[in-house]
Amino acid sequence: MQANTKRVIIENMQPEIDGGRFPIRRAIGERVLVTASVFADGHDRLAAELLYRRQGHEQWQVQRMTALVNDVWQADFRVTTTGSYEYMVRGWIDRFRSWLGGLEKKHAAGQDVSLEMIEGAQIVAAAAQRAAGEEGRWLAGQADFLNSQERILDKLHVARDPDMIRLMDRYPDRGGMGEYGKRLRVMVEPLRALFSTWYEMFPRSCGDAPGRHGTFRDCIRRLDYIAGMGFDVLYLPPIHPIGRSHRKGRNNTPQAGPHDPGSPWAIGASEGGHCAIHPGLGTMEDFQALMAEARTREIEIALDIAFQCSPDHPYVREHPEWFRLRPDGSIQYAENPPKKYEDIFPFDFETKEAEALCRELVDVVRFWIDQGVRIFRIDNPHTKPLRFWEWLIAEIKSGHPDVIFLAEAFTRPRAMYRLAKGGFTQSYTYFTWRNMKWEIEAYFEELTQTEVSEYFWPNLWPNTPDILPEYLQVGGRPAFTVRLVLAATLSSNYGIYGPAYELGEHEAKEPFSEEYLNSEKYEIRHWDLERGDSLKGFIRRVNQIRKENPALQQTRNLQFHPVDNEEIVCYTKHTDDFENIILVAANLDPHHTHSAWIKLPLAEMGLDPEQTFQVHDLISEARYLWHAEYNYIELNPQIMPVHIFRIRKRLRSEHDFDYFM
Repeated sequence: MQANTKRVIIENMQPEIDGGRFPIRRAIGERVLVTASVFADGHDRLAAELLYRRQGHEQWQVQRMTALVNDVWQADFRVTTTGSYEYMVRGWIDRFRSWLGGLEKKHAAGQDVSLEMIEGAQIVAAAAQRAAGEEGRWLAGQADFLNSQERILDKLHVARDPDMIRLMDRYPDRGGMGEYGKRLRVMVEPLRALFSTWYEMFPRSCGDAPGRHGTFRDCIRRLDYIAGMGFDVLYLPPIHPIGRSHRKGRNNTPQAGPHDPGSPWAIGASEGGHCAIHPGLGTMEDFQALMAEARTREIEIALDIAFQCSPDHPYVREHPEWFRLRPDGSIQYAENPPKKYEDIFPFDFETKEAEALCRELVDVVRFWIDQGVRIFRIDNPHTKPLRFWEWLIAEIKSGHPDVIFLAEAFTRPRAMYRLAKGGFTQSYTYFTWRNMKWEIEAYFEELTQTEVSEYFWPNLWPNTPDILPEYLQVGGRPAFTVRLVLAATLSSNYGIYGPAYELGEHEAKEPFSEEYLNSEKYEIRHWDLERGDSLKGFIRRVNQIRKENPALQQTRNLQFHPVDNEEIVCYTKHTDDFENIILVAANLDPHHTHSAWIKLPLAEMGLDPEQTFQVHDLISEARYLWHAEYNYIELNPQIMPVHIFRIRKRLRSEHDFDYFM
């Protein structure tokens, strides 16, 4: 067997997900920081490069890597367009720098280096052959000088010349070059995937009178209210015809009354299925008008995709082979024992006709893309095969890389993470049930400080139509206030189900239940949007703070800080240049005042520990001067349970007075 003479070894390239099986995720304009272990036998100097390109392009872009410690090298690149990129690392023996380093040592030791100069001349002459034009001629001249009878000190000066080193780096001898064994991938998402503010609303509850079925035209009249609170994604539950067989009544009762509208997730009736619109909402032209009006307000419409059917869906009649039959010949309805959902038939992805079923479902998504929809919230994706979603999203992204998919998968962590690896842009999380300081910190450190952050982008929801958490049931207005701020600042993507949230809807159907009393899933609600106790003004301010502070427009920059009170959580976010630093301190107890000392790592944040700095409360507009790393706060939940501070550095002006920026 012939020995492999490539001396350079490249290992542990990061970020790499499951051995390169899945891509990492970035948004347009974001940086990809790549590290790798690059080493070889002996003491020769090495060089390494990061190569990257848009997938499908022939030309690689090259970024020289920097050596850190213990054979770790790093470089970065920025992604500029949606779609897939690939990247790799290669390394080689840097013969010029190895020669120069040995030359320096021998000369410093007083040794004769005349032969070394001849070796150097040969290395430079070879580089001149690889170079072109004026640079090649210049290197050839330098090689002749190193091979001349000039003084050793003069030749040493030429060898050390920064221009010489720069050109030798540009035209290296890559003989025996080693490469990482895989090309890794980056999936690049649109900017709205990184930073978005969602508002969920039932269109049928937008009517101007109690009991009247709302329409898309009514939704258009609601847009100024939504835009006024600062939301840029309007998410609509299913807008399709609703089945009549086994329709659920108010509060999810098994029997519906004659005027009960049914659950929008019981999709399909005589009027059509997943590509049809509920006639009570209007026409496709009305829906197009809603999307157009929303975009004039910089709002994007997100549609719910729920791959399930009512018993009245045309699929049930036309393709009974797509459903699972029970022993008595009836179609299996959805169950989560002891709960029964007789109004919903799940698809059978193990049927012999699964390929035709999958093709039909991807065509459903394409249909709505053709109508102009670019954001989809996927209902219960974890109840369908995980590889199905990987295939479907790849099919869609190949032609529409700007499409965003949000996974509504409240399930086990591995399944949630696998959905994200398989292509889902954003994901619901366990945030809804993380209330104590230690569990908030542990969970979000996992999401932001581990490999998970490379592919799982959290979208935080303090409530949904399905989930009224106990914290909101018992915590009153302070609970709604603090959970909104936590959602809006822990992640760059968050959403609320409204108007239930801003109006403080907190009554559960029964004790120990997370289901709303008079749930909007089963009836048309009429909301008084002008109520004096509405949180809409506070929500508007929080969303304005998010838009004005770039530090809050990303998630991986989250850092928690020590606080000597378990009821207060404290964290910061900052931009790479520390020009925008946001500090959040929240009282997690909605009933009692708490105080604490906060410790901040000032030097790590680019602040002088010996200088006073200003914290500007962006909610109340109050400003405080803080000193040193320990500072005191007190939070009364009845007044305001949370601070959103912008930290401003202290500077000295040319007129010799202090100011902050």
